Amino acid sequence: MPGRRMHPQDRVDDYVGRGWWTGETVQQLFADRVVERGDALAVVDPPNKADLVDTAPLRLTWTGVAARVEELAGVLLAHGVGEGDVIALQLPNIVELAVAYLAAWRVRAVVSPLPVQYRRHEIVELGRIGGIAAFLTSDRIGARPAAAETVALRAEVPSLRTVFHIGPTDVPGSVRLDGAAGEPPAAVAAYADAHPVDPNDCITVCWTSGTEAAPKGVPRAHYEWLVMSHSTVAAPGLTADSRILNPFPMVNMAGISGMFLPWLHTGCSLVQHHPFDLPVFLAQVRDEAITYTVAPPALLALLLQREEILAAADISSLTALGSGSAPLQEWMVRGWHDRHGLDVINYFGSNEGIALMTDVERMTDPGMRARWFPRYGGGREWSFPAAAQTTVKLVDPRTGAEIDEPGVPGELLLKGPSLFAGYLGAVASPFDEDGFLRTGDVFVIDGPHQEFLRYVDRAKDLIIRGGTNIAPAELESLIAGHPDVAEVAVVGYPDDVLGERVCAVVVPRPGRTVTLPDVVAHLVAQEIATYKLPERLETRDALPRNPVGKVLKRELRTAVCEGAPMTDEEH
Repeated sequence: MPGRRMHPQDRVDDYVGRGWWTGETVQQLFADRVVERGDALAVVDPPNKADLVDTAPLRLTWTGVAARVEELAGVLLAHGVGEGDVIALQLPNIVELAVAYLAAWRVRAVVSPLPVQYRRHEIVELGRIGGIAAFLTSDRIGARPAAAETVALRAEVPSLRTVFHIGPTDVPGSVRLDGAAGEPPAAVAAYADAHPVDPNDCITVCWTSGTEAAPKGVPRAHYEWLVMSHSTVAAPGLTADSRILNPFPMVNMAGISGMFLPWLHTGCSLVQHHPFDLPVFLAQVRDEAITYTVAPPALLALLLQREEILAAADISSLTALGSGSAPLQEWMVRGWHDRHGLDVINYFGSNEGIALMTDVERMTDPGMRARWFPRYGGGREWSFPAAAQTTVKLVDPRTGAEIDEPGVPGELLLKGPSLFAGYLGAVASPFDEDGFLRTGDVFVIDGPHQEFLRYVDRAKDLIIRGGTNIAPAELESLIAGHPDVAEVAVVGYPDDVLGERVCAVVVPRPGRTVTLPDVVAHLVAQEIATYKLPERLETRDALPRNPVGKVLKRELRTAVCEGAPMTDEEH
């Protein structure tokens, strides 16, 4: 739990004894990089920052970041934010977000990052579950008055004591950080000295809906964050000379372990991007001489299909690409290798700490990297640390029997030092009796020597839209409240750019009609994140069900994808 040690002592002793967990902490990594890198460029704002917030675009050195971290830490401390307090950060990918993480950790607070799309519905629910004590946002995010909206929610989140915001506008009930009085650096240093860091301390609570209606808090400590990030440094070969472009919000595994922590490990330059805009993205690759970035599979496929876009861009500085969140197409991975000399690293991760990734050094054929992940163990060696630290197995989802023959689908289970300790609060454990994480994802053993795992399907119904998880059960519970809806099921359908989009399949009440604008308006009135809104609606007389009454989501997805006769409205 926040403010407490995460892992039991026997696990700590085991992993420390193996050399997998060390005394590393995020605070020490940052302090070391400031000393080593000093006046080197550390972090860069997106060029369209003014579309997001009203603060000046920044390009900070490591020394400059350190000065801002100390200043913000002093303000947090002056307002009672300290060890064990949970502070929510709701900011786009801008320099201030990186500073806020580091400042919160400087005063030993726990960071709970929230996507900028979250509104009242999500903020109140997560604030109550997570016991959020402070909230840092902007006076506006896009056109939304984020700080004022957050202040208005304080009565609904009893633990929330203080709201902070960046930007030039005074917001009643919120502390404007520009010019705010804070404790001096000496007091911040004294507080830090009086509250020594244990690498088993909780430092973040990220959020995952998984396939459930209720969100789950995922607390993580220095230990598991940092051991995982060693592999996300090694896989693309990052060094202090790298220049990395981050288009993924720093709210979960992709943005934090894939970009933010490698930045702290190496002392390279971190270039922020938000919201995703292809012309801006490609201009940043050119102007900032980016060496490594990550992108959704659908975008990488689109760029190969639209060669005129790349012909007008300069991507010559790139040395590697990362992707994931959906199966990769072989022609796409091969195309980037053959046409542009770039290897695509496929990542398979979650907030809980899943750590599969393709091995560019050992898997030299691009087609292998599209089809397979390394099957850790069995005497095989791979080039990144996670492979030697993580045990994997497949089990029959019904019987729990371990599967060791190729081609037989089984649920993937993992065990190792990158996994979290357990969900926040009274949530059922995702671990089996031997301490393996049940992922809910189905793989088969594959490859000429059974040395690979091949992804088959998500065991449940999660929709991944543009790399962001959407839980159908949450939307179904909200749409079911519409007065004209008798039944509803939510499924994903393929999209060339975002990977998947959201379709609501609705059974109207007798004599009623339901349209997509009706459903969208109903959801908007409940102030949910806009990326969750359905973009397609289909109506049926009844939902397909099995003999025990469970909705057959697979049948619905097939019908939606194949265009079976239904009432279909596009938004």
